[in-house]
Amino acid sequence: MDTPKGAVMPAVYGQSERPPRGDYSRGGAVHDDYTCPQDWASYTPADHDTYRRLYERQAAQLPGLACDAFIASLPSLGVKDRIPRFDEINERLYKATRWEVVAVPGLIPELPFFTLLANRKFPVTDWIRKPEEFNYIVEPDVFHDLFGHVPMLFDPTFADYVQRYGQGGMKAHGLGAGEKLARLYWYTVEFGLIRQQDGVRAYGAGILSSVGELQHAVRSNEPHRLPLDLLRTMRTRYKIDSYQSTYFVIDSFAHLFDLTAPDFTALYEQLATQPDIEADVLLPGESGSIA
Repeated sequence: MDTPKGAVMPAVYGQSERPPRGDYSRGGAVHDDYTCPQDWASYTPADHDTYRRLYERQAAQLPGLACDAFIASLPSLGVKDRIPRFDEINERLYKATRWEVVAVPGLIPELPFFTLLANRKFPVTDWIRKPEEFNYIVEPDVFHDLFGHVPMLFDPTFADYVQRYGQGGMKAHGLGAGEKLARLYWYTVEFGLIRQQDGVRAYGAGILSSVGELQHAVRSNEPHRLPLDLLRTMRTRYKIDSYQSTYFVIDSFAHLFDLTAPDFTALYEQLATQPDIEADVLLPGESGSIA
């Protein structure tokens, strides 16, 4: 794929026959850290209507499936009937946890991604899916990133965890362990479950922004649900084109924060000597069921 002079290169994750989606040139508006202005004026009435319909459908699914922290913070996104302006969200988000959202044209490489998180900046893809992609889209769009991720950044403990993850990611990148650490992000920030007094609930953005996976992750008897263990989680492969076969459950966000406090260097050394675990495999002694 030809890239215009001065443009940053898009990221490619997994295998695909098509180039990554998103305009990475924008006449030089995309910076070296992959951030860019949100071109809010370019959204069409159809774009805003797609966002509205997605929001309404997902919000109706949340009771009994989403964690309390997410439900409490969702109104902080602001408007429901159109794509929000990032600067309006940031007025509330920065006051709450000193985070801010920044626009990016699409998927970005791991080091810029880690660096943004380490500086309490969450990258949000600013384009939205087409109406014909309403039920499924391969890459994250503005709805996934805003609805799925941003409400949890209003929770102080979880927001601190995401920053720590970014800091750890920068170190992991230098040690060649970025792929292993990416699995921890996948199974927490994207597809994490938490145990509440009233049962297991979702806090991961990939679950919360998916009408089908929300029911599958919390209610279905098909997937395995295991207590979060760092070594087990980072050995476990994940699926990008179907519902997850395995989810990892935390007891609280304080538990997640404390669990990831130690230096990971020794853990990476262990991971280098142990084989990966396929996404649907249970190890001896694991039941795959957690109350």
